[in-house]
Amino acid sequence: MLAGSNARILRYIVVAGIILIFFYHFSGSRYDTLPRPVPAPDHAQAASQPSPPNDEATTAGRPVDSTQKSIPADRDRPNSGFPKSVSASTDAAASTLADIDPGPRANATFVSLARNADVWDIARSIRQVEDRFNRRFNYDWVFLNDKPFDDNFRNITSALVSGTARFGQIPVEHWSVPDWIDEDKATKVREDMKERKIIYGDSMSYRHMCRFESGFFFQHPIMKNYDFYWRVEPSIELFCDIAQDPFRFMKENGKKYSFTISLLEYVDTIPTLWDSAVKFIENYPQHVAADNSMEFLSDDGGQTYNMCHFWSNFEIGSLEWMRSDAYVDFFNSLDQDGGFFYERWGDAPVHSIAAGLLLNKTELHFFDEIAYFHMPFTHCPNDVQSRIDLKCHCNPKDNFDWSRYSCTSRYFEMMGMQKPDGVD
Repeated sequence: MLAGSNARILRYIVVAGIILIFFYHFSGSRYDTLPRPVPAPDHAQAASQPSPPNDEATTAGRPVDSTQKSIPADRDRPNSGFPKSVSASTDAAASTLADIDPGPRANATFVSLARNADVWDIARSIRQVEDRFNRRFNYDWVFLNDKPFDDNFRNITSALVSGTARFGQIPVEHWSVPDWIDEDKATKVREDMKERKIIYGDSMSYRHMCRFESGFFFQHPIMKNYDFYWRVEPSIELFCDIAQDPFRFMKENGKKYSFTISLLEYVDTIPTLWDSAVKFIENYPQHVAADNSMEFLSDDGGQTYNMCHFWSNFEIGSLEWMRSDAYVDFFNSLDQDGGFFYERWGDAPVHSIAAGLLLNKTELHFFDEIAYFHMPFTHCPNDVQSRIDLKCHCNPKDNFDWSRYSCTSRYFEMMGMQKPDGVD
């Protein structure tokens, strides 16, 4: 009995040994065949060069922080022309955005006004922009704040951008109440707007933001290094791949200001803005463009403002234009009138009126192919094939362009552009 039991145990051991050998031969060796890290090419391993020195790049006594990454050696290869579209076919590897030659870049940067507490919201925006566009172009990114950026913000954003991340603090004089403002009067205005439940009506920080974006962001020492800017807000979304370089398009086609969404402004926030604009026109007629866009801004030849403006949380523009005598005189004239504090002038109507008066129509541009969302409005490209080619995921039913509160239809009429079928 004992001998039989021992024999069975021996058979079990032999069978188990055979199974283990079999399993090791056909299965255990797979761990040795897992992909191993591939050494980076020599040019990718080279240490990145420091940013060029900038004697002006100090603000409010603080140095400008820059984090630069190595740039792909073929980023600025010779231009082979813009692609017309990006094929949606999954069969051809050449149809992917990564295979499109980006061509030479413009001297441009993204710019974001953000607080340390906005880090995760701006991180989301960065990923949208990098994944849909900038991972192939590696444009720089400038972050501005009225307070010092903390290490957490700098580390997270630097890791996400593909180009150089630069961090600047806003000078106190660009984020404070100027000495010609009657602060008692301004306080009463905020209290009144709060009672009337006007959005941001009682916010001082919002007023500082609007004034800074209207007249100072382009004057920051870091921004003086660039010719074009693309403004990016926290928590935006890009619905489509961006196959062409908007910066390069602006440069090569003489464009100075561009948009994706336009709409009507809240009347109670800017009751005297147009009066100030008219006063500017009277005092500086030399700055008004011959082929301006007054018909976009006014229904009666400039007597009144129809509230149409380009939504400036997305805008791509010329910094050379912003720094011009015409724009600086325009902003200074408005600023002296005090409407940023006595009312609640937004930077969107300020930029829009300036672009409409100081630029010729040919210097404006509507980026239909850049599908964009900022709460609560969406721009989705009008053309069905474009949405397929650019791998869009926006619902065309959400497109704000042709709603009753949008001014895009008016822009199309002014420019003589063909509206989509079914749009009056």
